[in-house]
Amino acid sequence: MTIRPIEMRDQAPLARLIRAVFEEYGAPLVHTVYDDPRTWHICETMQREDATYWVVEEDGEVMGGCGFFPTEGLPEGYAEVVKFYLSPRVRGKGYGSRLFRLVIDEARKAGYTYLYIESFPEFADAVKMYARHGFTDLPHRLGNSGHTATSIHMELVL
Repeated sequence: MTIRPIEMRDQAPLARLIRAVFEEYGAPLVHTVYDDPRTWHICETMQREDATYWVVEEDGEVMGGCGFFPTEGLPEGYAEVVKFYLSPRVRGKGYGSRLFRLVIDEARKAGYTYLYIESFPEFADAVKMYARHGFTDLPHRLGNSGHTATSIHMELVL
């Protein structure tokens, strides 16, 4: 297993994986990452000094990814944890926690003081992992991700 920065060749396999996870869990498909055209352009979106994205690769195949991004409308010092999804083939092996810790550490190094994340009840196991890493519930969304169907909003003080 390798965790590495996203490359252009990763975009289509990653977008297909993300959409498959939504279908697997029966999560909402409208006004979410599922129907967001940016999901097919993660690498291009992350071509900024204040954002980054990593993929999990196993045997040459993209098995998931996660990153952080200064989503429009977030308060000063905030970045959003974006597009954190893993293939069922690698869940439960500790890859998610390793990747998530990397994102948290790198966001801190980049100078962010808070991380924000949006999710759904359908992704309850992931939400529990966020809480184990120190994320706490917020009563409302922050910023303008465009993913208005999300119903869980959390933040982490870095």
